[in-house]
Amino acid sequence: MSRRHFDVTPELMLRAYRAGLFPMAETRRGDRLYWLDPEQRGILPLHAFHLPRRLARTVATGGFEITSDREFPRIIAGCAAPAEGREDTWINRDIERLFTALHALGHAHSVEAWQDGVLVGGLYGVVLGGAFFGESMFSVARDASKVALVHLVARLRLGGFTLLDTQFVTAHLTRFGAIEVPREAYKALLEKAAAIPARWIADPSQAQIAAEIARLRHPPPVQPTS
Repeated sequence: MSRRHFDVTPELMLRAYRAGLFPMAETRRGDRLYWLDPEQRGILPLHAFHLPRRLARTVATGGFEITSDREFPRIIAGCAAPAEGREDTWINRDIERLFTALHALGHAHSVEAWQDGVLVGGLYGVVLGGAFFGESMFSVARDASKVALVHLVARLRLGGFTLLDTQFVTAHLTRFGAIEVPREAYKALLEKAAAIPARWIADPSQAQIAAEIARLRHPPPVQPTS
């Protein structure tokens, strides 16, 4: 299903997300938005996030400064920019406009990664209740977007979120524990998550983040079922 850009508003976007749909453009210069509702939906279980050892060491060294919601337009522009192996993108000008409007309304957020004062990566997504819909990420420095993802997961867990939607599952996301669930199972998870009064924590204390990342590194053992 497609819809011309002038029919799409931030309010329609939120209704679509609540119904389990998400928009994409065919190309960067495309003038139509297509609503997707895949049979298999990618999610990253927040209780079972896998933090690889090498990345955990990178996070622990503090080589990146991580912020949130400071540079949302620059993050979405970075995600839309061509990169090696990805000469085109699904983020057209209308996607940028709509998500920037959602950010102004408090329904879209970014996580930024900085090195020596330079923005080198990050990610953005949409929030509805206790659901976070991850849209895209980019990196111009090794591990920048991965570290941003770790900090995203920590923030979501601290804020009481229960669903991190990745739309699709890639080899990159699989290493963090991403899985596919059938459409109907996803929508049941979404309905429950959207009803939760979760809170986006843009600026948690360093102690809060450090403690939550430590829990990611050393999750409690899974209790056997009877």
